[in-house]
Amino acid sequence: MVSKNSLAEKNAYSAPHELTSVAVFMLAAIALVVPSGYSLGAIALLLAGVGLLIRRGLPSLTTHDRLIIAALVGYSLVGIAEAWWDSQGSSGLDKPIRYLLAVPALWWVLAYPPRLAFLWSGIAVGAISAGGWAAWQKLFTGIARAEGHTHVIQFGNLSMLLGVLCMAGLGWAVVQRQRNIWVALLLVGAAGGVLGSLFSGSRGGWVGFPIVLLVLYRAYGTGLSGKLKAAVIVTVVAAGIVVYTVPQLGVQSRVNHAVSDVAQYISGENRATSVGSRFEMWRGAALLIQEKPLTGWGSNGYVEAMGQLGDEGIIHQEAAQYDHPHNEFMDASAKRGLIGLIALLALYLIPMRLFAKKLQDEDLSVRALATAGVLLPVTYIDFGLSQAFLTHNSGVMMYAFLLVTFWGVYANQSQSVVDVASKPNL
Repeated sequence: MVSKNSLAEKNAYSAPHELTSVAVFMLAAIALVVPSGYSLGAIALLLAGVGLLIRRGLPSLTTHDRLIIAALVGYSLVGIAEAWWDSQGSSGLDKPIRYLLAVPALWWVLAYPPRLAFLWSGIAVGAISAGGWAAWQKLFTGIARAEGHTHVIQFGNLSMLLGVLCMAGLGWAVVQRQRNIWVALLLVGAAGGVLGSLFSGSRGGWVGFPIVLLVLYRAYGTGLSGKLKAAVIVTVVAAGIVVYTVPQLGVQSRVNHAVSDVAQYISGENRATSVGSRFEMWRGAALLIQEKPLTGWGSNGYVEAMGQLGDEGIIHQEAAQYDHPHNEFMDASAKRGLIGLIALLALYLIPMRLFAKKLQDEDLSVRALATAGVLLPVTYIDFGLSQAFLTHNSGVMMYAFLLVTFWGVYANQSQSVVDVASKPNL
C-alpha cells in the first residue's frame, strides 16, 4: 500500500505528481471553453486511478476519506437502482455511474497530489476564459445570453463557481513568494467567473451569492481590521450597483423580468413565464412527492405523471413538458423518494462538514482548500434551487471530480501540517 502521508512530505514531485498537476489544471482551465472540456482532465485522473487498482498500489484511507467515497458511492447506487426499476436501460446509468468513476480519481489524487500552483492557476484560467468568451458572445456576436458549449444555465452557474473558487484561493495566494502575481491572477479570475455568469443571465447563481460571501467572511474576514472590513463592504456594494445599472450586462432586465413573472403568476394573468413555469413545475412535483414519498416515481414515471397533471389542467401545460422540476431537491424526491433526497443531502453535506473543520486553519494553504471544499456544495445547493443541476453531464462531472480533487489535496495538506507540527524540535 502507498502511504499518502509519506508522499506528501516529499519536496520533489515525481512524474505521477506532475501527471496529476496537468490533469487537475485541465479539469478547470478548459471546462467551459472546449466542448466537454470538463471531461478531459477527469478522464486522465480516472485512468491513472484505475492503473493504481491494477497495480494494487491504492493509498491507505482514513475514516474521512471513506466518508467522501461513501457519499459518492451512495448517490451513485441510488441512481443506478432507479435506472433499473424504472426500466431506463443503459442510458439511465450514464450519469449515476460517473460518481463511481470519481472514486479511482480520488485514489490517485490521494496518492499523488498535484502542485497547488497548477490547481489554483487552472481554476483562474478557466474562470478568465469563461468570462472572456461570455463577453465576446454577449457584446460582439449578438447572442442574448452567453452559453459556451453547454446549456446556458449550466454555463453561467459553472462560470460563477470558478469565480467563487478563485476567491477561496486568495488565502493560498497571499503566502506565495510571488504573492502579487498570484493575488492579481485570482482576482481577475474571480471577476471573469462572475462576469461569465452575468453575461449568461443565469439568475439562480446570483441568489446564493450572499451565502458565498458569508463563507468567505467566515474563512478570511474575522481577522481583518475594521477599516479593511468597511472597505470590502463598500467595494461589494459599489460593484453590485454597477452590475445592476450597466445595461450591457443585462442584469437589470433579468431582475425586472423575474419580478414581472412573479406578479403575473400571483395575479393569474400568465403562469407560463420563465419563473411562473418553475412555480408550476414545483407545484406539480410537490403533488407527485405526496403520492409516492418513499420510493418516488422514477424518471420515466415522473414524465408520465407530470404530463397527466398537465392534461388534466392541474398544472399549466407548459410546465408539464419538462423532464425535471428545475429544482434539485424536488427532482430527487419526486423521482427517487426519501432515499434519493437523503443520498443527495449526503453528497452535499458530508463534504461540507469535513472541509469546514479547517475553515479557520492557521495554515492559509489548508484554509484555502477548506474554503473551496465548503463553497463547492454551497454553490451547488444554490444552483439546485432553480435548476436540476445534476441532471446535466457538466454538473455531474464538475462536482464529482472537483470534489475528489479538493479532498485529495486537502487530506494531504492537512496531514502534512500535522506531521510537521508534531515533529520535536532538535
